[in-house]
Amino acid sequence: MKSNSFGRAFSPVLLMVMMAVLPLASFGQTQISMPKNKYKVQDDIKLGNDAARQVDQEFPIMNDAQAQSYIARIGQRLVDAIPPAFQQPAFNYRFKVVNASDLNAFALPGGPMYVNRGMIELAKNEGEIAGVMAHEISHVALRHATAQQTKINSPMNQILGIGAILGGAVLGGQSGAQAGQVFAQGYFLRYSREYETQADVLGARIMAAAGYDPHDLANVFRTIEQQGGSGGTPEWLSSHPNPGNRYQKINAEAAALQVSSNPIKVTREFQQVQERFRSMRPAPSMQQIQSDIQSGRRGGYRTQGSDQYPDQNPTAGGNYSSRVEYPSMQTRAFRSGDWLQISVPSNWQEFPNNTSVDFAPEGGYGDQGITHGAMVGVVRPTTNNTGPQFMQEYINGLVQSNNYLRQQNALMRATFAGRSGYSTMLSGRSPVTGRGEIVTVYMTQMNNGDVFYVATVVPQDEAANYSGAFRNLINSIRING
Repeated sequence: MKSNSFGRAFSPVLLMVMMAVLPLASFGQTQISMPKNKYKVQDDIKLGNDAARQVDQEFPIMNDAQAQSYIARIGQRLVDAIPPAFQQPAFNYRFKVVNASDLNAFALPGGPMYVNRGMIELAKNEGEIAGVMAHEISHVALRHATAQQTKINSPMNQILGIGAILGGAVLGGQSGAQAGQVFAQGYFLRYSREYETQADVLGARIMAAAGYDPHDLANVFRTIEQQGGSGGTPEWLSSHPNPGNRYQKINAEAAALQVSSNPIKVTREFQQVQERFRSMRPAPSMQQIQSDIQSGRRGGYRTQGSDQYPDQNPTAGGNYSSRVEYPSMQTRAFRSGDWLQISVPSNWQEFPNNTSVDFAPEGGYGDQGITHGAMVGVVRPTTNNTGPQFMQEYINGLVQSNNYLRQQNALMRATFAGRSGYSTMLSGRSPVTGRGEIVTVYMTQMNNGDVFYVATVVPQDEAANYSGAFRNLINSIRING
């Protein structure tokens, strides 16, 4: 970027006046400039979008509307605080939560960013989450992915996709390497010390401008150090600065910034999302996710009897009973952010998991799923098929993972939640109850292409006692999107 040269016109007196009125802190800040980059901004965008599609397919992205909205608001606050010199109007910053336990996050060129659930659960306040996100946003704003490739003179078609750009994961070390290996077959190119330091410095600056305390970013690295975040080694695979050094450097940078006297710390929404996550079953580690991907088990959602993330079965630990209480006439409202509302019998418990939630009464759930109740969730098409074609594929997969069930009729048009959709019925002898079981599935496509589904489950000889509850549940559904 070109700038006009006014320096020669300054008189010594004018310069002294300007120094008097400028904040003293500005003279202690570490100077940052855009790295040399032979690639176009559109190259960053294409690389990031391609990698994001792969992440969305391979990683267990959480479909929690409240958490998604929360992270997006923090992200937008930080993006708005990026200094003008590093703004890229063409970039599309967007934010998602990964159901992984590691204290980590990563961003892709052009703006896609992923925050681990573990980062949110382990954070002491919102500032720590914002600090990690600001660090990642800085990698994107400074175009570090393609700048790194410029350094090694790599042609665009040799950039190793996501494996070459996950080096910006704030945790780095073994967990970051595992994420990269998922897509790079063991090769993992990490950002240089210079770029990591730049992301720390610019991240601290963005935090201060957004109303956060940069010391919270420093505290994240102290937490990583205490937890042995790099597998016990003093350096992050010889390429990441030691967490202790980064802690000191970020605090020194913060001292040179104008930080709010009342920075954003523990907010009500932070507490709500953190409590919500902590109430769920523990998230898998990045290593577990990598193992599942390599073995062909892709995460995302779980249906009854599925072998995807068996350790994440939300109903595991329940005890099946031959005498299950009938649905209560009284109902309670269940909400997921501002996109879903549904009424369920008051004596049913809820079991959220990734992109779905199961509802079942005591005695109707356990290690093999539910025998009484309903499953509600969203599934993202992973093929070119959409609408009825994909819905039938989903049913086929449901039957495959519950091999005692058989589809009894073709997809039939149905209306629920104020939308047009389809329904079908499955039945078979349950291996849990030893009785005939009826599963009725309702599906409709949402505006973003995802498919929203509801599956009601009940033993055949109890169907009459559940028909009213199922009808009320279906009629109560309200979805936005």
